[in-house]
Amino acid sequence: MSLGPRLDLRQSQSLVMTPQLQQAIKLLALSNLEIETFIGEALENNPLLEAGEVSREDGNGLGDDGAGSGSDGEPAEGSADSLAAGGDSALDIDPVTLDGDRETGDGQWGSAISTAGMGAEGPDIDERGADGPTLAQHLDNQIGAAASSDRQAFIARTLIGLLDEAGYLVSTLHDVASDLQVPLAEVEAALAVIHTLDPTGVGARSLSECLALQARDVDRYDPCMASLIDNLDLVAKGDFRRLKRICNVDDEDFAEMLAELRGYDPKPGLAFGGSASAAVVPDVLLSPADNGWDIAINQASLPRLVVNRPYYLSLRGGCSGAEAKAWLREKLTDANWLIKALDQRQKTILKVTAEIVKQQEGFFRRGISELKPLTLRIVADAIEMHESTVSRVTSNKYLHCPRGTFELKYFFTSGVSSADGDGASSAAVKAAIRTLTDAEDPKNVLSDDRLVELLKEQGYDLARRTVAKYREAAGIGSSVQRRRQKKLRGL
Repeated sequence: MSLGPRLDLRQSQSLVMTPQLQQAIKLLALSNLEIETFIGEALENNPLLEAGEVSREDGNGLGDDGAGSGSDGEPAEGSADSLAAGGDSALDIDPVTLDGDRETGDGQWGSAISTAGMGAEGPDIDERGADGPTLAQHLDNQIGAAASSDRQAFIARTLIGLLDEAGYLVSTLHDVASDLQVPLAEVEAALAVIHTLDPTGVGARSLSECLALQARDVDRYDPCMASLIDNLDLVAKGDFRRLKRICNVDDEDFAEMLAELRGYDPKPGLAFGGSASAAVVPDVLLSPADNGWDIAINQASLPRLVVNRPYYLSLRGGCSGAEAKAWLREKLTDANWLIKALDQRQKTILKVTAEIVKQQEGFFRRGISELKPLTLRIVADAIEMHESTVSRVTSNKYLHCPRGTFELKYFFTSGVSSADGDGASSAAVKAAIRTLTDAEDPKNVLSDDRLVELLKEQGYDLARRTVAKYREAAGIGSSVQRRRQKKLRGL
C-alpha cells in the first residue's frame, strides 16, 4: 500500500445555530412584557421596522411592487409577504377555538380559527397588587412633623432605613450610635419618635415590644396584659392554666386578653410593599366558548411590527453605492426574520397552551380537584415538539382564565396513584388535605393515619409518609400544632 496525498468527497450533516435560529429560541423563552422591551430595542436599531396597526389585507410586509420579490438581490423567501402567506400575518393571530365535545377523524383534539376575537384589549391583571408607597416612604412622610429637630429627623430616617420588610429594627442602637457618632440617648429618642408613627408597632426590636406598642396605643397595656405579652412562649405552647396564674385573672378576663392579643398585627410593615411590585400581565387569554374554549394571545401587551414600505422604497431609490445597498438588504432581512420569529412564537405558544387546556380541561371546568398529573414530555409528544421547546414556551408565561391567572408551569404537576387508575396531581391532593383539616372538629383533630383513610375514601391511595409530606408542603401543621391553634381560636 502506497502512502500519498489524495482528494476525497464526503457528505455529512450538522446542526448550525444561525443567528436567526438563536434569535427565535431566545424570543420563545421571553414573556410578552420582555418581548415588548425587545421590540423597542429592535425599533431603535432597524429603521425599516415600525409599530402600528395593520389590517390583514394589507399584510405586514412589502407589496406587489417588487420590493420583496427578489429585486436588488433581496431573497424572495425572506420578504414579509411570503412569510405571512404560510399562515396568519405576523402578530395578528385570531383566538384558537377548542371544541371540548368533538374530535377530529384521526382522534386528535379539534381546533379551528375563531372569527369572534376577544378584542385588542385584555383584562387589566395585577395579581401582586398595585404599586404603592413602601414602608420607608410611608414613615419618611411622617418624620418631618413628628421629629423635634432636623438632627432628630436625620437619625430617625437612618433607623427607618434599617427596618426589615416586617417593620422590625434589625440593628442595635449601639451600632447606630457608633456609626453616626452621636450619643446613644439621641438614637433612643429618635426610635421613640418612630414608635409613635403609623402603623403602630414599627421600629420594634422583638415581637413582644411590637405587641406592647400596639397595646399601649389602644390603652390596653395594663400589668395583666404586660405579663401576657412577656410570656408569649407559654401562649405558643397553649399553657393557659399557668398563664392565668401569672396574669392573675379569671377565665373570662383571660379570654378577653387573648382575643385582644390576637387582634394585634405581629408584622405591621407587611401592609406596605418592600419594593415596587411588578404586575403579572397574562400572555395568553382563555375564555369559555360554545362547547369549548377560546385561546388568544394577549395583544394588549404585545406591539405589532411591520416593515415601513414607503421608507424602504425611499431608501432603495437613494442607494447609489454597493455598501449602502448591502446595508439596506441586511436591515430588510433582519426585519423579515424578526417578524417571522414573532409570528412563529405566537403559533407555538397557542399550540402548547391548547394542548395544556385539553389535558387539564377538568381543572378549568371544575377546579383544582380535577388537576391531573402532567409532564413536559406528554405535551411535547402530543404536539410533536421537543421537551426543551415546551419548557421555553411555559417559562415566565401566564394564562388568564375565569379561575384566575396562573403560570403555565402551574399545570405541570407530579402525580400520585388514585382509585380510577388515572392518577391525581399533587396539587389536588394538597387541596383535599386542606379541605379535610379545615373542616375537622377542634376537639377531634385528624391524625395523619386518619387523613390516609379519608383520602382513600376519596380515591387517593397514599402512604402515611406521603400524606405527611404533602401536608407539610401545603403549610399545614401536624395534629398537635393544629389542635393548639384551634384551641387558641376557640377561646
